[in-house]
Amino acid sequence: MIAVLKGDIVASRKLKNPELWLNPIKELLGKWGQSPKDWELVWGDLFQVEITRPEDALLKAIQIKVLLKQVQPVEDKKRMGTIDVRMSMGIGDKTYTGERISESNGPAFVHAGEKFENLKKEYTRLAIKSPWPEFDREMNLYLSLINRFMDKWSVSSAQLMQIVLNQPSYTQEKIGAELEIKQNSVSGRWRRACVDEILAVESRYREKIVKLLT
Repeated sequence: MIAVLKGDIVASRKLKNPELWLNPIKELLGKWGQSPKDWELVWGDLFQVEITRPEDALLKAIQIKVLLKQVQPVEDKKRMGTIDVRMSMGIGDKTYTGERISESNGPAFVHAGEKFENLKKEYTRLAIKSPWPEFDREMNLYLSLINRFMDKWSVSSAQLMQIVLNQPSYTQEKIGAELEIKQNSVSGRWRRACVDEILAVESRYREKIVKLLT
């Protein structure tokens, strides 16, 4: 089985310079595979990514969210970035490999596409569809909750979260040194970003899907 992330950039047209988000996301996806076989950006703001290990899918979805929430807002006085991201996660088999990911097929792609089409109706920006309905019900509840936290991230919260994800062994003192802020400021930013809750959901997702796959 594989995972497929399907998404689009929310409010991308509000930024006059698309390279502010386009270049960083291309660099991130480029670390995960080759384009257009493993990932592809189409029509300017739509993307699709194949994840070989389904247990890594949520972490990678969060990494995309972190990246885009760091893009500086159009108005300098605002703390939150202008753009955001809407994503579906599809889990399932892959039955056909095309030269481009958009040509590949299988239940994972179908699940990602079907869930993506329902995101607006479900008033969420992150959701999953898999072969296991009970798993989906539990995880979509968790995802709807943490996405409320992530939607409200400021640029500084996203910067903190990036360090937490990239350097999980860092103490708050080390994170403070990296961000050039005091430890008590890191602690406050940590709570506002809901770091513990998000990491707990990612861990729960990973634990449950590994059991389902074995």
